[in-house]
Amino acid sequence: MRLTTLLDTMDHSGSGPWPTDSTATTDDRQQFDRMVADLIPCRSNDPELWFAERQADVERAKALCQTCPLIEGCLAGAVERAEPWGVWGGQVFVGGVVVPTKRGRGRPRKVAAA
Repeated sequence: MRLTTLLDTMDHSGSGPWPTDSTATTDDRQQFDRMVADLIPCRSNDPELWFAERQADVERAKALCQTCPLIEGCLAGAVERAEPWGVWGGQVFVGGVVVPTKRGRGRPRKVAAA
């Protein structure tokens, strides 16, 4: 199921952002969260994965992001907010800037690992 199809099934008074006033009840938001949990990887996997220290975990989070229907909006929002760190929209942020790879903790190796 495409996310747009899913969103069309929700009756929240037309298109646009989810209402923040009293017209959207907590039950409405919980119902929406349950419906999209299977479509959005960061909602259905361990949230710590997107803020992991280990390179393998970071790469796994990036790979999961590639299946997300919201990847472009997530990345655009993270760039706009200058997210301090984590995986957003399939990219790694460190210090509010997109970096190609996240360096592991500690001192770098003098000799590259084989």
